[in-house]
Amino acid sequence: MFDQDRRTVVVVGAQWGDEGKGKLVDVLAERADWVVRYQGGANAGHTVHIGDRSFVLHQIPSGILHPGVRCAIGNGVVLDPDTLFDEIDELVHDGVDVEGRLYVSERAHLVLPYHKIVDSESQASKEIGTTGRGIGMAYEDKVARRGVRVLDLKHPVRLRALVERGAAHANEQLTRFGSDRRVDVDEVMTLLERLAERLVPISDDVGLILHRAMRNGAAVLLEGAQGSLLDIDHGTYPFVTSSNTTSGGAAVGAGVAVTAIDTVLGVVKAYTTRVGNGPLPTELEEPLQSEMRRLGNEFGATTGRARRCGWFDALVVRYAARVNGLTDLAVTKLDVLDTLDRLAICTGYEADGALYEEFPGDVADLEQITPRYEWFDGWQRSTAEARAITDLPTEARRYLDRVEELCETRITYVSVGTRRDQIIGL
Repeated sequence: MFDQDRRTVVVVGAQWGDEGKGKLVDVLAERADWVVRYQGGANAGHTVHIGDRSFVLHQIPSGILHPGVRCAIGNGVVLDPDTLFDEIDELVHDGVDVEGRLYVSERAHLVLPYHKIVDSESQASKEIGTTGRGIGMAYEDKVARRGVRVLDLKHPVRLRALVERGAAHANEQLTRFGSDRRVDVDEVMTLLERLAERLVPISDDVGLILHRAMRNGAAVLLEGAQGSLLDIDHGTYPFVTSSNTTSGGAAVGAGVAVTAIDTVLGVVKAYTTRVGNGPLPTELEEPLQSEMRRLGNEFGATTGRARRCGWFDALVVRYAARVNGLTDLAVTKLDVLDTLDRLAICTGYEADGALYEEFPGDVADLEQITPRYEWFDGWQRSTAEARAITDLPTEARRYLDRVEELCETRITYVSVGTRRDQIIGL
């Protein structure tokens, strides 16, 4: 993926998240100098398997597992500092050297205790199906210009004024919700004073650091959280996250020029999943729904929530290819389909006698549609030992060829298992 002409690569999810981005980033990071997380918060989770060990990373980029690779958390992330240090301490306990390799943007906004309280008490959050970790509330405060940034930790007087303002707004919301919970400013300040001792020393102007690294020819990998269909502008609104998950958000969230991006790799499952509420046009019925969930271990890395499963939706991925400018696709979890006798790919939606061949912007349209499917014979044998595309069964290659054709993007990687050596480069 990295060569003389491709020095800055963005990895995005091209469905509703949970596509396996962490594993791809882990493999690609071996040749990177920098890996940067550019949006989202601790509601995301990347699971990386190395040998018999598994690492679940919520905010720290997957590249931290490669010695010598430097990692950064960009300004587009809303940072939960308390869980960040839990994550760092767990990595150190597992023998991963983090010292001097992790940078946090001083411009990143903080997720504070009152954001989590409001999220947990909000009926609107429950209806959308958020993780309840305060992510949306932190982004809301950021846009309303009452947020707290990492650099504010250096200025105690200003910090207290910001926390008082944020807490007052949170308490007003809690009163409207009819909740008897309230925010204690002194408790929040005590927490921040404790965390500042560790957070301020690793904070820096990440955009400037990356600019200098790129100017010197560094290989930079930008990774997002969630998926393209959860983008605040381009996703299935309002059932979306609170940030720009698409490739345009990478430049903004890392503090680099959009012209610096050379390649955009979209990661998709060989089928479709999503968590929370909102449309999933190809959602499977029982008992196949539960069977697919079992085969793919479709439970959230962060929350443990069961994911909803459906057939591969080519309209979704072709749409993601367009809004991200995808240059390449990585198809993960092909092995999950190994035992199925028949497979389907959605090639269009039908509603009221009309045919949709492009993904609609109105969620209401998706509630009325019936997917149009192309059916394929399953291969019904294991792909786990395949190490080249020619090792895959003919039926599996036929399935992938059709995915590539419908999505109008070349497939560069195929994953047939959880280990690093089970990613096939095409």
